[in-house]
Amino acid sequence: MPARSVGVLAYRMTSGALEVLLVHPGGPFWHYKDLGAWSIPKGEYAADEPAEAAARREFAEELGTELSVPLLPLGEIKQRGGKIVVAFAAQTDLDTTAISSNQFEMEWPPRSGRMQSFPEVDRATWFDLAEARERINPAQAALLDRLIEMTTM
Repeated sequence: MPARSVGVLAYRMTSGALEVLLVHPGGPFWHYKDLGAWSIPKGEYAADEPAEAAARREFAEELGTELSVPLLPLGEIKQRGGKIVVAFAAQTDLDTTAISSNQFEMEWPPRSGRMQSFPEVDRATWFDLAEARERINPAQAALLDRLIEMTTM
């Protein structure tokens, strides 16, 4: 069974234009990667956990902010590696300079025997839709289209 993640595509309107919040993964592997590396805040969840509750938890873990606004379902997408991502949309405004991500540990440098701690998310940024399309994981771009459909109805 493929891994399943759940996340939130946060959005806001700025001067009449739609902006979306994307996060950049932390850690040494992602340090120099940019285009195609950004994502919605997301994480894996258990099959018996409600998706909406898990999405709220993952958002809080990766950004340090609890979401209290309604979540609107965006459906699911399948990433290149086979992972299924269930997504929700949330209209909110978040100060990206104040994010506080949870940490993970890994051996770094490889085979050094030294464990180091890294943030799961090293930055979050609001992007207009054109810029978001360039930076987001290509499989997640479909979520931008679904958000546009939802917000223009």
